[in-house]
Amino acid sequence: MTHSRAQTKLKVVSLSLIIIVILVLTIFFAGRGGNTFFSSLLTNTSNNVGWFYIFVLNFVFFFAIVLAFGRFRNIRIGGKNAKPEFSRSSWLAMLFSAGVGIGLLFYGVAEPVLHYHDNPFSMDGSIESANTAMSITFIHWGIHAWSLYTIVALALAFFAYNMNLPLTMRSVFYPLLKDRIYGWIGNLIDVFAIVATIFGLSASLGLGAKQIGSGMEYVFGLPSSTFLYIVLIVIITGLAIMSLLLGLKKGIKILSEINMAMAIILLLFIFIAGPTVYLFKAFFQNVGNYLFDFFKLSLWNNAYSGIKEGEAWQDKWTIFYYSWWIAWTPFVGIFIARISKGRTLKEFILAVILVPSTFTFLWFTVFGSSSIYHEILGDNSIYMATKTDVSLAIFKFLEKYPITFISSIFTMLLIASFFVTSSDSGTYVVDTLASNGKHNSHALVKIFWASLEGFIAAFILVIGGLNALRVSTVMSSVPFSIIVILLCFSLYKALRQYKRAEKASK
Repeated sequence: MTHSRAQTKLKVVSLSLIIIVILVLTIFFAGRGGNTFFSSLLTNTSNNVGWFYIFVLNFVFFFAIVLAFGRFRNIRIGGKNAKPEFSRSSWLAMLFSAGVGIGLLFYGVAEPVLHYHDNPFSMDGSIESANTAMSITFIHWGIHAWSLYTIVALALAFFAYNMNLPLTMRSVFYPLLKDRIYGWIGNLIDVFAIVATIFGLSASLGLGAKQIGSGMEYVFGLPSSTFLYIVLIVIITGLAIMSLLLGLKKGIKILSEINMAMAIILLLFIFIAGPTVYLFKAFFQNVGNYLFDFFKLSLWNNAYSGIKEGEAWQDKWTIFYYSWWIAWTPFVGIFIARISKGRTLKEFILAVILVPSTFTFLWFTVFGSSSIYHEILGDNSIYMATKTDVSLAIFKFLEKYPITFISSIFTMLLIASFFVTSSDSGTYVVDTLASNGKHNSHALVKIFWASLEGFIAAFILVIGGLNALRVSTVMSSVPFSIIVILLCFSLYKALRQYKRAEKASK
Protein backbone atom coordinates (compact mmCIF):
# COMPACT_ATOMS: atom_id res chain seq x y z
CA MET A 1 0.00 0.00 0.00
CA THR A 2 1.45 3.35 -0.97
CA HIS A 3 1.67 6.21 1.49
CA SER A 4 -1.07 8.15 -0.35
CA ARG A 5 -3.36 5.13 -0.35
CA ALA A 6 -2.72 4.60 3.36
CA GLN A 7 -3.57 8.25 4.01
CA THR A 8 -6.76 7.96 1.94
CA LYS A 9 -7.80 4.85 3.84
CA LEU A 10 -7.09 6.49 7.22
CA LYS A 11 -9.10 9.62 6.33
CA VAL A 12 -12.09 7.64 5.05
CA VAL A 13 -12.15 5.31 8.06
CA SER A 14 -11.67 8.14 10.58
CA LEU A 15 -14.41 10.36 9.12
CA SER A 16 -16.79 7.40 8.76
CA LEU A 17 -16.34 6.44 12.40
CA ILE A 18 -16.81 10.05 13.56
CA ILE A 19 -20.12 10.33 11.67
CA ILE A 20 -21.26 6.92 12.91
CA VAL A 21 -20.50 7.89 16.52
CA ILE A 22 -22.39 11.18 16.11
CA LEU A 23 -25.43 9.39 14.67
CA VAL A 24 -25.35 6.72 17.37
CA LEU A 25 -25.10 9.35 20.13
CA THR A 26 -27.96 11.30 18.53
CA ILE A 27 -30.11 8.17 18.58
CA PHE A 28 -29.09 7.53 22.19
CA PHE A 29 -30.01 10.98 23.51
CA ALA A 30 -33.15 11.15 21.37
CA GLY A 31 -34.16 7.70 22.55
CA ARG A 32 -34.24 8.87 26.15
CA GLY A 33 -37.22 10.99 25.18
CA GLY A 34 -39.11 7.95 23.90
CA ASN A 35 -40.43 7.00 20.48
CA THR A 36 -42.23 10.31 19.97
CA PHE A 37 -39.03 11.94 18.77
CA PHE A 38 -38.27 9.14 16.31
CA SER A 39 -41.81 9.20 14.93
CA SER A 40 -41.68 12.97 14.50
CA LEU A 41 -38.24 12.92 12.87
CA LEU A 42 -39.28 10.11 10.52
CA THR A 43 -42.44 11.96 9.48
CA ASN A 44 -40.68 15.27 8.87
CA THR A 45 -37.84 13.71 6.91
CA SER A 46 -40.16 11.56 4.81
CA ASN A 47 -42.51 14.47 4.05
CA ASN A 48 -39.65 16.62 2.77
CA VAL A 49 -37.55 14.08 0.84
CA GLY A 50 -40.09 11.37 0.04
CA TRP A 51 -40.97 12.84 -3.35
CA PHE A 52 -37.26 12.87 -4.24
CA TYR A 53 -36.86 9.18 -3.35
CA ILE A 54 -39.77 8.38 -5.66
CA PHE A 55 -38.16 10.43 -8.42
CA VAL A 56 -34.77 8.70 -7.91
CA LEU A 57 -36.13 5.16 -8.17
CA ASN A 58 -38.23 5.92 -11.25
CA PHE A 59 -35.38 7.78 -12.95
CA VAL A 60 -33.01 4.87 -12.31
CA PHE A 61 -35.55 2.36 -13.66
CA PHE A 62 -35.95 4.20 -16.97
CA PHE A 63 -32.19 4.71 -17.20
CA ALA A 64 -31.68 0.94 -16.79
CA ILE A 65 -34.12 0.24 -19.65
CA VAL A 66 -32.29 2.70 -21.91
CA LEU A 67 -28.94 1.00 -21.22
CA ALA A 68 -30.30 -2.55 -21.61
CA PHE A 69 -31.70 -1.94 -25.09
CA GLY A 70 -29.56 0.98 -26.27
CA ARG A 71 -26.28 1.14 -28.16
CA PHE A 72 -24.18 0.14 -25.13
CA ARG A 73 -25.99 -3.17 -24.55
CA ASN A 74 -23.18 -5.39 -25.93
CA ILE A 75 -20.35 -3.88 -23.89
CA ARG A 76 -18.89 -6.63 -21.71
CA ILE A 77 -17.87 -6.00 -18.11
CA GLY A 78 -14.13 -6.54 -17.99
CA GLY A 79 -13.58 -6.20 -21.74
CA LYS A 80 -14.62 -8.21 -24.78
CA ASN A 81 -12.61 -11.31 -23.76
CA ALA A 82 -13.65 -11.38 -20.09
CA LYS A 83 -15.15 -14.62 -18.75
CA PRO A 84 -17.59 -14.94 -15.81
CA GLU A 85 -15.96 -15.96 -12.53
CA PHE A 86 -19.10 -17.70 -11.22
CA SER A 87 -21.78 -19.87 -12.79
CA ARG A 88 -25.09 -18.13 -13.48
CA SER A 89 -26.86 -20.05 -10.69
CA SER A 90 -24.19 -19.17 -8.08
CA TRP A 91 -24.15 -15.58 -9.31
CA LEU A 92 -27.93 -15.17 -8.95
CA ALA A 93 -27.97 -16.91 -5.56
CA MET A 94 -25.33 -14.57 -4.14
CA LEU A 95 -26.90 -11.34 -5.40
CA PHE A 96 -30.33 -12.43 -4.19
CA SER A 97 -29.16 -13.49 -0.72
CA ALA A 98 -27.34 -10.19 -0.26
CA GLY A 99 -30.22 -8.10 -1.63
CA VAL A 100 -33.49 -8.91 0.11
CA GLY A 101 -33.32 -12.17 2.08
CA ILE A 102 -34.33 -11.12 5.61
CA GLY A 103 -36.90 -8.66 4.26
CA LEU A 104 -38.85 -11.35 2.39
CA LEU A 105 -39.20 -13.42 5.53
CA PHE A 106 -40.09 -10.44 7.72
CA TYR A 107 -42.67 -8.89 5.37
CA GLY A 108 -43.69 -11.82 3.09
CA VAL A 109 -46.86 -12.53 5.06
CA ALA A 110 -47.26 -9.27 6.96
CA GLU A 111 -47.21 -6.62 4.25
CA PRO A 112 -49.94 -7.96 1.91
CA VAL A 113 -52.27 -8.64 4.85
CA LEU A 114 -51.74 -5.18 6.31
CA HIS A 115 -52.33 -3.54 2.90
CA TYR A 116 -55.47 -5.67 2.46
CA HIS A 117 -56.92 -3.98 5.56
CA ASP A 118 -55.37 -0.54 5.12
CA ASN A 119 -54.26 1.18 1.92
CA PRO A 120 -55.10 4.58 0.39
CA PHE A 121 -56.66 3.20 -2.79
CA SER A 122 -59.43 0.77 -1.83
CA MET A 123 -61.89 -0.19 0.89
CA ASP A 124 -60.70 -2.30 3.82
CA GLY A 125 -61.18 -6.03 3.23
CA SER A 126 -62.72 -5.78 -0.25
CA ILE A 127 -61.79 -7.87 -3.30
CA GLU A 128 -60.43 -4.69 -4.87
CA SER A 129 -58.28 -4.26 -1.77
CA ALA A 130 -56.84 -7.76 -2.25
CA ASN A 131 -55.72 -6.84 -5.78
CA THR A 132 -54.37 -3.47 -4.64
CA ALA A 133 -52.49 -4.99 -1.68
CA MET A 134 -50.49 -7.25 -3.96
CA SER A 135 -49.78 -4.48 -6.49
CA ILE A 136 -48.48 -2.19 -3.75
CA THR A 137 -46.29 -4.97 -2.36
CA PHE A 138 -44.84 -5.67 -5.82
CA ILE A 139 -44.10 -1.96 -6.29
CA HIS A 140 -42.21 -1.90 -3.00
CA TRP A 141 -40.19 -5.06 -3.62
CA GLY A 142 -39.95 -5.43 -7.39
CA ILE A 143 -38.39 -3.82 -10.41
CA HIS A 144 -37.66 -0.41 -8.86
CA ALA A 145 -35.52 -1.79 -6.06
CA TRP A 146 -33.60 -4.11 -8.35
CA SER A 147 -33.12 -1.37 -10.97
CA LEU A 148 -31.44 0.71 -8.29
CA TYR A 149 -29.13 -2.15 -7.34
CA THR A 150 -28.46 -2.88 -10.99
CA ILE A 151 -27.34 0.59 -12.02
CA VAL A 152 -25.09 1.13 -9.00
CA ALA A 153 -23.57 -2.34 -9.42
CA LEU A 154 -23.12 -1.82 -13.16
CA ALA A 155 -21.34 1.51 -12.65
CA LEU A 156 -19.02 0.02 -10.03
CA ALA A 157 -18.24 -3.05 -12.15
CA PHE A 158 -17.64 -1.02 -15.31
CA PHE A 159 -15.24 1.44 -13.69
CA ALA A 160 -13.41 -1.33 -11.81
CA TYR A 161 -13.06 -3.91 -14.60
CA ASN A 162 -13.15 -1.80 -17.78
CA MET A 163 -11.48 1.38 -16.54
CA ASN A 164 -9.11 -0.27 -14.01
CA LEU A 165 -10.13 1.98 -11.13
CA PRO A 166 -10.53 0.87 -7.48
CA LEU A 167 -13.79 -0.90 -6.63
CA THR A 168 -15.13 2.01 -4.57
CA MET A 169 -17.94 4.52 -4.95
CA ARG A 170 -15.53 7.37 -5.72
CA SER A 171 -14.39 5.64 -8.92
CA VAL A 172 -17.77 5.96 -10.63
CA PHE A 173 -17.39 9.75 -10.66
CA TYR A 174 -14.09 9.79 -12.55
CA PRO A 175 -15.67 11.17 -15.78
CA LEU A 176 -17.08 14.11 -13.80
CA LEU A 177 -14.31 14.73 -11.25
CA LYS A 178 -11.18 13.26 -12.91
CA ASP A 179 -8.27 13.00 -10.44
CA ARG A 180 -10.26 14.89 -7.81
CA ILE A 181 -11.79 11.53 -6.88
CA TYR A 182 -8.54 10.92 -4.98
CA GLY A 183 -9.07 14.08 -2.91
CA TRP A 184 -11.56 15.15 -0.24
CA ILE A 185 -14.59 14.88 -2.56
CA GLY A 186 -13.79 11.22 -3.26
CA ASN A 187 -13.21 10.58 0.43
CA LEU A 188 -16.60 12.09 1.24
CA ILE A 189 -18.36 9.91 -1.35
CA ASP A 190 -16.86 6.74 0.14
CA VAL A 191 -17.71 7.93 3.65
CA PHE A 192 -21.38 8.42 2.72
CA ALA A 193 -21.36 4.94 1.17
CA ILE A 194 -19.88 3.37 4.32
CA VAL A 195 -22.30 5.15 6.66
CA ALA A 196 -25.34 4.30 4.49
CA THR A 197 -24.24 0.67 4.27
CA ILE A 198 -23.64 0.24 7.99
CA PHE A 199 -26.94 1.79 9.05
CA GLY A 200 -28.95 0.13 6.28
CA LEU A 201 -27.45 -3.22 7.18
CA SER A 202 -27.89 -2.64 10.92
CA ALA A 203 -31.60 -1.96 10.35
CA SER A 204 -31.94 -5.23 8.47
CA LEU A 205 -30.03 -7.16 11.14
CA GLY A 206 -32.27 -5.64 13.80
CA LEU A 207 -35.36 -6.82 11.94
CA GLY A 208 -33.87 -10.29 11.56
CA ALA A 209 -33.01 -10.59 15.26
CA LYS A 210 -36.48 -9.43 16.27
CA GLN A 211 -38.12 -12.01 14.01
CA ILE A 212 -35.96 -14.91 15.22
CA GLY A 213 -36.70 -13.86 18.81
CA SER A 214 -40.43 -13.76 18.10
CA GLY A 215 -40.20 -17.18 16.49
CA MET A 216 -38.38 -18.64 19.51
CA GLU A 217 -41.05 -17.23 21.81
CA TYR A 218 -43.83 -18.55 19.61
CA VAL A 219 -42.38 -22.05 19.13
CA PHE A 220 -40.43 -22.69 22.35
CA GLY A 221 -42.07 -20.28 24.79
CA LEU A 222 -38.85 -18.33 25.42
CA PRO A 223 -39.64 -14.74 26.44
CA SER A 224 -38.98 -12.41 23.51
CA SER A 225 -36.90 -9.62 25.01
CA THR A 226 -34.23 -7.09 24.17
CA PHE A 227 -31.69 -9.33 25.91
CA LEU A 228 -32.62 -12.23 23.61
CA TYR A 229 -32.26 -9.98 20.54
CA ILE A 230 -28.77 -8.95 21.66
CA VAL A 231 -27.73 -12.58 22.24
CA LEU A 232 -29.00 -13.50 18.77
CA ILE A 233 -27.13 -10.60 17.17
CA VAL A 234 -23.91 -11.62 18.94
CA ILE A 235 -24.22 -15.27 17.88
CA ILE A 236 -25.09 -14.54 14.28
CA THR A 237 -22.45 -11.82 13.96
CA GLY A 238 -19.94 -14.45 15.13
CA LEU A 239 -21.13 -16.85 12.43
CA ALA A 240 -20.91 -14.04 9.86
CA ILE A 241 -17.30 -13.38 10.88
CA MET A 242 -16.48 -17.07 10.35
CA SER A 243 -18.07 -16.98 6.88
CA LEU A 244 -16.26 -13.73 6.06
CA LEU A 245 -12.86 -15.11 7.05
CA LEU A 246 -13.41 -18.18 4.86
CA GLY A 247 -13.58 -15.80 1.88
CA LEU A 248 -15.92 -15.10 -1.01
CA LYS A 249 -15.81 -18.53 -2.66
CA LYS A 250 -15.62 -20.79 0.40
CA GLY A 251 -17.84 -18.80 2.75
CA ILE A 252 -20.24 -16.30 1.20
CA LYS A 253 -20.82 -18.23 -2.05
CA ILE A 254 -21.62 -21.56 -0.37
CA LEU A 255 -23.84 -19.99 2.28
CA SER A 256 -25.74 -18.02 -0.38
CA GLU A 257 -26.44 -21.22 -2.31
CA ILE A 258 -27.68 -22.89 0.90
CA ASN A 259 -29.95 -19.88 1.54
CA MET A 260 -31.43 -20.10 -1.92
CA ALA A 261 -32.06 -23.84 -1.64
CA MET A 262 -33.75 -23.44 1.77
CA ALA A 263 -35.90 -20.55 0.52
CA ILE A 264 -37.07 -22.61 -2.47
CA ILE A 265 -37.89 -25.58 -0.18
CA LEU A 266 -40.03 -23.39 2.08
CA LEU A 267 -41.70 -21.77 -0.92
CA LEU A 268 -42.56 -25.15 -2.49
CA PHE A 269 -43.85 -26.50 0.81
CA ILE A 270 -46.37 -23.66 1.21
CA PHE A 271 -47.26 -23.80 -2.50
CA ILE A 272 -47.98 -27.55 -2.44
CA ALA A 273 -49.58 -27.73 1.03
CA GLY A 274 -51.73 -24.65 0.44
CA PRO A 275 -54.41 -23.70 -2.11
CA THR A 276 -52.21 -24.55 -5.12
CA VAL A 277 -54.66 -23.82 -7.94
CA TYR A 278 -55.63 -20.53 -6.32
CA LEU A 279 -51.94 -19.56 -6.14
CA PHE A 280 -51.42 -20.31 -9.83
CA LYS A 281 -54.30 -17.97 -10.65
CA ALA A 282 -53.21 -15.38 -8.11
CA PHE A 283 -49.66 -15.16 -9.48
CA PHE A 284 -50.78 -14.27 -13.01
CA GLN A 285 -53.44 -11.90 -11.72
CA ASN A 286 -50.98 -10.22 -9.35
CA VAL A 287 -48.45 -9.67 -12.14
CA GLY A 288 -51.18 -8.36 -14.44
CA ASN A 289 -52.47 -5.90 -11.84
CA TYR A 290 -48.92 -4.80 -11.07
CA LEU A 291 -48.20 -4.06 -14.74
CA PHE A 292 -51.55 -2.32 -15.20
CA ASP A 293 -51.06 -0.12 -12.12
CA PHE A 294 -47.31 0.28 -12.60
CA PHE A 295 -47.12 3.98 -13.52
CA LYS A 296 -49.96 5.04 -11.24
CA LEU A 297 -48.42 3.46 -8.14
CA SER A 298 -44.81 4.19 -9.08
CA LEU A 299 -45.37 7.93 -9.30
CA TRP A 300 -48.05 8.33 -6.60
CA ASN A 301 -47.00 10.99 -4.08
CA ASN A 302 -50.16 11.49 -1.99
CA ALA A 303 -50.07 15.11 -3.18
CA TYR A 304 -53.77 15.95 -2.79
CA SER A 305 -55.09 13.73 -0.02
CA GLY A 306 -51.96 14.42 1.99
CA ILE A 307 -52.87 18.10 2.36
CA LYS A 308 -55.52 17.35 4.99
CA GLU A 309 -54.91 13.77 6.00
CA GLY A 310 -51.13 13.77 6.29
CA GLU A 311 -48.81 11.25 4.68
CA ALA A 312 -48.46 8.65 7.42
CA TRP A 313 -49.20 5.62 5.21
CA GLN A 314 -46.73 6.50 2.49
CA ASP A 315 -44.07 7.51 5.02
CA LYS A 316 -44.45 4.21 6.84
CA TRP A 317 -44.35 2.06 3.74
CA THR A 318 -43.17 3.42 0.38
CA ILE A 319 -40.74 6.05 1.62
CA PHE A 320 -39.25 3.71 4.20
CA TYR A 321 -38.70 1.01 1.58
CA TYR A 322 -37.21 3.37 -0.96
CA SER A 323 -34.83 4.82 1.63
CA TRP A 324 -33.93 1.26 2.66
CA TRP A 325 -33.08 0.32 -0.94
CA ILE A 326 -31.03 3.50 -1.37
CA ALA A 327 -29.15 2.84 1.88
CA TRP A 328 -28.39 -0.69 0.69
CA THR A 329 -27.17 0.28 -2.81
CA PRO A 330 -23.47 0.71 -1.98
CA PHE A 331 -23.51 -2.61 -0.13
CA VAL A 332 -25.45 -4.63 -2.70
CA GLY A 333 -23.96 -2.68 -5.62
CA ILE A 334 -20.33 -3.33 -4.72
CA PHE A 335 -21.07 -6.95 -3.87
CA ILE A 336 -22.86 -7.60 -7.19
CA ALA A 337 -20.12 -5.71 -9.06
CA ARG A 338 -17.46 -7.92 -7.47
CA ILE A 339 -19.13 -11.13 -8.72
CA SER A 340 -20.29 -9.94 -12.17
CA LYS A 341 -17.21 -9.76 -14.36
CA GLY A 342 -17.72 -11.20 -17.84
CA ARG A 343 -21.41 -10.31 -18.31
CA THR A 344 -22.63 -8.03 -21.09
CA LEU A 345 -24.59 -4.93 -20.08
CA LYS A 346 -27.81 -6.35 -21.50
CA GLU A 347 -27.40 -9.72 -19.76
CA PHE A 348 -26.39 -8.04 -16.53
CA ILE A 349 -29.26 -5.54 -16.44
CA LEU A 350 -32.03 -7.92 -17.47
CA ALA A 351 -30.83 -10.74 -15.19
CA VAL A 352 -30.30 -8.60 -12.10
CA ILE A 353 -33.67 -6.85 -12.52
CA LEU A 354 -35.94 -9.61 -13.76
CA VAL A 355 -34.76 -12.84 -12.11
CA PRO A 356 -34.81 -11.66 -8.46
CA SER A 357 -37.98 -9.62 -9.11
CA THR A 358 -39.76 -12.68 -10.50
CA PHE A 359 -38.72 -14.80 -7.52
CA THR A 360 -39.85 -11.98 -5.20
CA PHE A 361 -43.26 -11.89 -6.93
CA LEU A 362 -43.56 -15.67 -6.52
CA TRP A 363 -42.64 -15.40 -2.85
CA PHE A 364 -45.16 -12.69 -2.06
CA THR A 365 -47.86 -14.48 -4.04
CA VAL A 366 -47.33 -17.77 -2.19
CA PHE A 367 -47.11 -16.19 1.27
CA GLY A 368 -49.06 -12.95 0.84
CA SER A 369 -51.89 -14.17 -1.38
CA SER A 370 -52.24 -17.27 0.81
CA SER A 371 -52.67 -15.01 3.84
CA ILE A 372 -55.30 -12.97 2.03
CA TYR A 373 -57.00 -16.26 1.04
CA HIS A 374 -57.58 -17.03 4.74
CA GLU A 375 -58.77 -13.46 5.33
CA ILE A 376 -61.36 -13.72 2.54
CA LEU A 377 -62.64 -16.96 4.08
CA GLY A 378 -63.20 -15.11 7.37
CA ASP A 379 -60.13 -16.21 9.34
CA ASN A 380 -58.39 -13.00 10.41
CA SER A 381 -56.03 -14.54 12.99
CA ILE A 382 -52.96 -13.76 10.86
CA TYR A 383 -53.95 -10.12 10.57
CA MET A 384 -54.63 -9.80 14.31
CA ALA A 385 -51.23 -11.33 15.13
CA THR A 386 -49.52 -9.09 12.58
CA LYS A 387 -51.13 -5.95 14.05
CA THR A 388 -49.73 -6.93 17.43
CA ASP A 389 -46.22 -7.78 16.19
CA VAL A 390 -45.17 -7.82 12.53
CA SER A 391 -42.35 -10.26 13.27
CA LEU A 392 -44.93 -12.88 14.38
CA ALA A 393 -46.79 -12.89 11.06
CA ILE A 394 -44.98 -15.74 9.34
CA PHE A 395 -45.15 -18.02 12.39
CA LYS A 396 -48.89 -17.44 12.81
CA PHE A 397 -49.23 -18.11 9.08
CA LEU A 398 -47.43 -21.47 9.37
CA GLU A 399 -50.14 -22.63 11.83
CA LYS A 400 -52.44 -23.05 8.82
CA TYR A 401 -50.19 -25.76 7.37
CA PRO A 402 -49.01 -29.26 8.37
CA ILE A 403 -45.87 -29.90 10.46
CA THR A 404 -46.04 -26.39 11.92
CA PHE A 405 -43.35 -27.06 14.53
CA ILE A 406 -40.84 -28.30 11.96
CA SER A 407 -41.63 -25.58 9.41
CA SER A 408 -41.29 -22.89 12.10
CA ILE A 409 -37.85 -24.16 13.13
CA PHE A 410 -36.85 -24.39 9.47
CA THR A 411 -38.01 -20.79 8.95
CA MET A 412 -35.97 -19.56 11.92
CA LEU A 413 -32.90 -21.30 10.52
CA LEU A 414 -33.51 -19.68 7.14
CA ILE A 415 -33.85 -16.24 8.76
CA ALA A 416 -30.59 -16.83 10.64
CA SER A 417 -28.87 -17.98 7.46
CA PHE A 418 -30.00 -14.87 5.55
CA PHE A 419 -28.94 -12.83 8.58
CA VAL A 420 -25.42 -14.28 8.37
CA THR A 421 -25.20 -13.77 4.60
CA SER A 422 -26.28 -10.14 4.83
CA SER A 423 -23.79 -9.48 7.60
CA ASP A 424 -20.79 -11.14 5.93
CA SER A 425 -21.56 -9.64 2.51
CA GLY A 426 -22.06 -6.19 4.04
CA THR A 427 -18.84 -6.42 6.02
CA TYR A 428 -17.00 -7.50 2.88
CA VAL A 429 -18.26 -4.36 1.14
CA VAL A 430 -17.55 -1.96 4.02
CA ASP A 431 -14.03 -3.36 4.24
CA THR A 432 -13.61 -2.87 0.49
CA LEU A 433 -14.76 0.75 0.70
CA ALA A 434 -12.57 1.46 3.71
CA SER A 435 -9.55 -0.15 2.01
CA ASN A 436 -9.74 1.89 -1.21
CA GLY A 437 -11.08 -1.00 -3.26
CA LYS A 438 -8.87 -3.79 -1.90
CA HIS A 439 -10.07 -7.04 -0.31
CA ASN A 440 -6.94 -8.06 1.60
CA SER A 441 -7.41 -6.36 4.95
CA HIS A 442 -6.18 -8.02 8.10
CA ALA A 443 -8.65 -10.41 9.72
CA LEU A 444 -8.91 -8.13 12.76
CA VAL A 445 -10.11 -5.27 10.54
CA LYS A 446 -12.89 -7.43 9.11
CA ILE A 447 -13.85 -8.58 12.60
CA PHE A 448 -14.03 -4.93 13.69
CA TRP A 449 -16.45 -3.90 10.93
CA ALA A 450 -18.69 -6.94 11.45
CA SER A 451 -18.75 -6.33 15.20
CA LEU A 452 -19.56 -2.64 14.67
CA GLU A 453 -22.58 -3.51 12.51
CA GLY A 454 -23.82 -5.97 15.12
CA PHE A 455 -23.28 -3.43 17.93
CA ILE A 456 -25.23 -0.70 16.11
CA ALA A 457 -28.10 -3.08 15.33
CA ALA A 458 -28.31 -4.11 18.99
CA PHE A 459 -27.89 -0.56 20.27
CA ILE A 460 -30.62 0.90 18.07
CA LEU A 461 -33.03 -1.89 19.04
CA VAL A 462 -32.36 -1.25 22.74
CA ILE A 463 -32.73 2.52 22.50
CA GLY A 464 -35.61 3.01 20.09
CA GLY A 465 -36.84 -0.26 18.62
CA LEU A 466 -38.23 -0.42 15.09
CA ASN A 467 -38.91 3.32 14.87
CA ALA A 468 -35.24 4.05 15.52
CA LEU A 469 -34.26 1.49 12.87
CA ARG A 470 -36.51 3.23 10.37
CA VAL A 471 -35.14 6.68 11.23
CA SER A 472 -31.50 5.57 10.94
CA THR A 473 -32.22 4.09 7.50
CA VAL A 474 -34.08 7.12 6.14
CA MET A 475 -31.55 9.63 7.46
CA SER A 476 -28.47 7.75 6.23
CA SER A 477 -29.89 7.44 2.71
CA VAL A 478 -30.57 11.17 2.15
CA PRO A 479 -27.07 12.14 0.89
CA PHE A 480 -26.67 8.90 -1.02
CA SER A 481 -29.86 9.48 -3.04
CA ILE A 482 -28.16 12.52 -4.61
CA ILE A 483 -25.03 10.47 -5.30
CA VAL A 484 -27.14 7.91 -7.19
CA ILE A 485 -28.47 10.53 -9.64
CA LEU A 486 -25.00 11.92 -10.33
CA LEU A 487 -23.73 8.36 -10.76
CA CYS A 488 -26.14 7.81 -13.68
CA PHE A 489 -24.81 10.82 -15.58
CA SER A 490 -21.22 9.81 -14.91
CA LEU A 491 -21.82 6.24 -16.09
CA TYR A 492 -23.51 7.38 -19.30
CA LYS A 493 -20.61 9.71 -20.09
CA ALA A 494 -18.08 6.92 -19.47
CA LEU A 495 -19.99 4.40 -21.62
CA ARG A 496 -20.14 6.89 -24.49
CA GLN A 497 -16.39 7.47 -24.31
CA TYR A 498 -15.72 3.74 -24.09
CA LYS A 499 -17.87 3.04 -27.15
CA ARG A 500 -16.05 5.70 -29.14
CA ALA A 501 -12.69 4.19 -28.16
CA GLU A 502 -13.91 0.73 -29.27
CA LYS A 503 -14.89 2.08 -32.69
CA ALA A 504 -11.61 3.93 -33.08
CA SER A 505 -9.63 0.76 -32.36
CA LYS A 506 -11.33 -1.23 -35.12
